[in-house]
Amino acid sequence: GLSRGAYQLLHEHGSAPLKSLYLPHLVDGSWSGTMCLTEAHCGTDLGLIRTRAVPDGEGAFRLNGNKIFISAGEHDLTENIIHFVLAKLPDAPPGTKGISLFLVPKFIPGPDGRPGERNGVVCTAIEHKMGINGSATCQLAFEDAKGWLIGAPHRGLPAMFTMMNSERLSVGIQGLAIAEAAYQSAVAYARERLQGRALSGAKHPEKPADPLLVHPDVRRMLMTMRAYVEGCRALSLWVAAAIDRAERGEGAEREQAADFTALMTPIVKALFTDLGFDAANLAVQVYGGHGYIKDHGVEQYVRDARIAMIYEGTNGIQALDLVGRKLPAHQGRYLRRFFHPVSAYIAERKAHRELGKMAAGMERAFGALQLASAFIAEKGLRDPEEAGAAAADYLRLFGLVALGYMWMRMAETALAALVRNPAPEEALFYQGKLTTARFFMERLLPQTNALYLAIKAGKEAMMALPEAAF
Repeated sequence: GLSRGAYQLLHEHGSAPLKSLYLPHLVDGSWSGTMCLTEAHCGTDLGLIRTRAVPDGEGAFRLNGNKIFISAGEHDLTENIIHFVLAKLPDAPPGTKGISLFLVPKFIPGPDGRPGERNGVVCTAIEHKMGINGSATCQLAFEDAKGWLIGAPHRGLPAMFTMMNSERLSVGIQGLAIAEAAYQSAVAYARERLQGRALSGAKHPEKPADPLLVHPDVRRMLMTMRAYVEGCRALSLWVAAAIDRAERGEGAEREQAADFTALMTPIVKALFTDLGFDAANLAVQVYGGHGYIKDHGVEQYVRDARIAMIYEGTNGIQALDLVGRKLPAHQGRYLRRFFHPVSAYIAERKAHRELGKMAAGMERAFGALQLASAFIAEKGLRDPEEAGAAAADYLRLFGLVALGYMWMRMAETALAALVRNPAPEEALFYQGKLTTARFFMERLLPQTNALYLAIKAGKEAMMALPEAAF
């Protein structure tokens, strides 16, 4: 994933000589890429970075500084590692406007294009992490390391966001993948594990006990996981299709798709990883004590899923991006790319015989989203802390409405398929879609009302406690 993001960054912002030298190796996998942003004294606040770059008089630069939390920063799985490093030039203005971006290889390519002299990039420590222990996350020191400027001086952060936004979408899919694995594991265990009898009477009297799958609370957990997993998968495909149109479309179609992708990027990253962690926790609960020990492996899902909520800007940062940048962008143009199709879809299905009840629930949830958007727009203009206090709840509200829209579309597709009187196995699949859609609408989508009430409460209770009282 990082190498793909590195390719995109270099392809869009690199010079022709750098692209011709490095891109083929990133494509064939013989070289890999990293992104080097974070330093020990600053995480998200990149304006505080201390890594420095000075011209070497030969068209390149010499970098000195230290970076931490570098995924795949040192390993022997590829012939070379290409680091994309944020640093400041001697004449850099303060803050984020003074950040430049550099390509720094582990081995400097020789005249034949093969890895040659070892560059001044040193792994100083391996991070001992809560999870993802198969990933070589490390600390790197740049000691007079040779690097090449990517893009314009002091414009490194916008260039780096080409890679960052790609990784945010990828990390969202990472959250979805863990949720799917956790769901599959929990279903398999619930089918096999015999525990108690069904509340309505024994379902398998020939066995000493019924499987976990008969119990309502286990069903609640499994259906929650299923509804989120399948809803997020549908939403990811909607966004992926928009990415293709943004890259390959023309004119208005391209602009609309790019707007939609920008709007949905923080939602995909934060919502999917939050729900991935929730699903991993639910899987452990389904397993009970056997989930908490390492024998079955589901406890690893919890540990591994936790980092995805922090990667590439914490989920709180994603929420701030949504309310602070995406909502007001171009007088709300980004929002219209979502609001208009969803509003039209709900209106057209309100009188539908099978979908009418779902449309009514979606209308309420969508109304809450519209009211919350107006509330944040009004309050946030006067007081940025109001927008900040509402941000996380707003992102979850937005995400639930997006999932609801996906579930209505899936339900409509399933209904049309069942009319064709498909084979039993296919009919079971579509009936499962309809049942899961109803579960989402009845048991999960109503969270939107509580989220709206929390947003409308404002910042007062959140910000009133004096620092000394914590």
